[in-house]
Amino acid sequence: MDITPKEYANLVKQKSKKSPIVKNTVLAFIIGGLICVIGQLIMNGWSAAGLNQEDAGSATSCSMVFLSALFTGLNLYNKLAKYGGAGTLVPITGFANAVVSPAIDFRSEGFVTGMAAKMFLVAGPVIVFGTLASAIYGAVLMLLP
Repeated sequence: MDITPKEYANLVKQKSKKSPIVKNTVLAFIIGGLICVIGQLIMNGWSAAGLNQEDAGSATSCSMVFLSALFTGLNLYNKLAKYGGAGTLVPITGFANAVVSPAIDFRSEGFVTGMAAKMFLVAGPVIVFGTLASAIYGAVLMLLP
């Protein structure tokens, strides 16, 4: 069957399922908001336990990373992402998920060549960019009076 690229594009357009963009956007907003609310509740809990604001923020970050890694390991984060989509990419939990997921996927290849090597496959470029950006930012601040 000979078909031109234009005919193929029209065929794909006809057969493709419409994306429920409004529904996906609302779910992402709700799930992302709920993750943030949970983070705020954890921070309030740390503050109530006697930590000052800065220490409570650090403890909250650690708690959110731990919970995200735990839920990724239990395959709950993935199930949540099916409903919440981009809402689960809230920076700290999404980053923890991006580190843990490849480690779990490649664990059968061994500890060093599988888990350790693949753990930063997705998150590695983010770490490199963040480190480089912070070094440049620090240098600029040192040079300014």
